[in-house]
Amino acid sequence: MIIAVDIGLKRLGVAQYAAGVALPLDPILRKNRHQAARDLDLLLKEKGAQKLVAGIPKEGSSSEEMERRIRHFIGLLEFGGEVCFVDESYSSKEAFELLRGRSRDRRDGKLDSLSALVILERYLGSL
Repeated sequence: MIIAVDIGLKRLGVAQYAAGVALPLDPILRKNRHQAARDLDLLLKEKGAQKLVAGIPKEGSSSEEMERRIRHFIGLLEFGGEVCFVDESYSSKEAFELLRGRSRDRRDGKLDSLSALVILERYLGSL
């Protein structure tokens, strides 16, 4: 089982790959980084994940700061499996195009988990 995560300041988008199928999961709402890390740890344990794929922006003016924050967040996890980082640049734009107006409210988290799905597919495509 592989879990992918799109780490944001308000939500964590989550997707999984199991039995040859990649699917978005419900996002994790983030009250603070410690709560979000605990919730992600719990999900990783419940799903029996062996690998975590995290998106890191490689383009943009704040990409270095975001990479630092994402790596710090991953460091809060108690996950003992393998962690891989994948370029998440423009994953939210791709996810928005996948939705094509089906979800008008960005706060529902569907966009975040579709972004995680895009990150997961990028990782799988690199194998």
